[in-house]
Amino acid sequence: MKKLLILTAGAVGFVLGSRAGREPYEQVMQVFGKVKNDPRVQEKAHQGADFAKAQAPVVADKISDAARAATDKVTSSDWSDSADDDNDRIDGVQHQKDTGPQGPLP
Repeated sequence: MKKLLILTAGAVGFVLGSRAGREPYEQVMQVFGKVKNDPRVQEKAHQGADFAKAQAPVVADKISDAARAATDKVTSSDWSDSADDDNDRIDGVQHQKDTGPQGPLP
C-alpha cells in the first residue's frame, strides 16, 4: 500500500511539475492506463469494494453504539449535576456558557 502511494505521488508530481512538454505526460498516462486495466489490479479493486460493502453494517453498528453511548453520557444525571443553576439546562442537557474571546478583537 505504501509503495502504491509513493508511486502515485511520484507520478502526480512528475505530471504536474514536468516542463518537458506533453510527451512525458502521455507516457505516464499510458502506463497508468495499463496498470488500471491490468486484471490483477481490477481483481484487487473488486476485493476492496466487496470488503467495504461487507464491513459497512459492522461500521454502522459501531457508530450507532458510540453515538448512543455519547448521548447517554451527555444526558446522564451525574454529568448534569455539576451545573451552577437550572437555567443552563434544557431537557437534562447542560449547555456551556460562552467562553469566546474576551476584550476587543483586532
